[in-house]
Amino acid sequence: MTKLTRADLMSLEQYAEQRSAFREKVLAHKAARQVAIGPNATLYFEDRLTIQYQIQEMLRVERIFEAAGIEEELAAYNPLIPDGANWKATFMLEFPNPEERKLWLAKLIGIERQTWVQINGFDPVLAIANEDLSRETAEKTAAVHFMRFELSAGMVAAVKAGAQVSIGINHPNYTYHTVLGQASVLSLAADLS
Repeated sequence: MTKLTRADLMSLEQYAEQRSAFREKVLAHKAARQVAIGPNATLYFEDRLTIQYQIQEMLRVERIFEAAGIEEELAAYNPLIPDGANWKATFMLEFPNPEERKLWLAKLIGIERQTWVQINGFDPVLAIANEDLSRETAEKTAAVHFMRFELSAGMVAAVKAGAQVSIGINHPNYTYHTVLGQASVLSLAADLS
C-alpha cells in the first residue's frame, strides 16, 4: 500500500464539510477489520483508509493546518500502513473497570509477544510488537500495543486465494483464538500484494 502524502488529505475546511460521510464510510470499512480475541482483547487492523481517518481527526482536533505540522502527523502515522507483505494492527486490552484493568494488565505481561495469526497450511506468525518503544514495565503491560505480522509469499498467495485465517493469543493467563469470517479475510487480503 502506498503511504499517504499531504495531497491525499483534505483541508480542515473540506474535512469539516465531509466529515460525517467520511466517518460513516470509515466505520463501515473498519467493521470487517476489527477482530475480538476472547472477551477482553481486540485487534484493529490498519490500512491506508483507517490511517487517513486517524490523521484527519488529529489535524481537526489539534487544528493543524501548516505544512510542517501535517508532515509530522504523516511521519507518525504512515508506518502503521501495511507494506504489502504484512498486516499492521492496533491491539487493545479492554477492561471497562479501572481496578479490574489494573489487575489484568499486571497478569498479562508479555501478551503482545504471544499474539499470532495463522494462515491455513502454515505455521503461526507471532506479532512483532511495539517497534517504536516498549510498552510494558516489570509490573504491567500496556492496554494498547502496535503490532506487525510479517507474511511469507506463500502465505500472501494463500490468503489471496481465500485460505482460512485464525488469530489467537497463547498467554498463560489469556488463551483464546478465533477463525476470521469471509468479510474479514477479504478485507485483510486487500492489504497484500
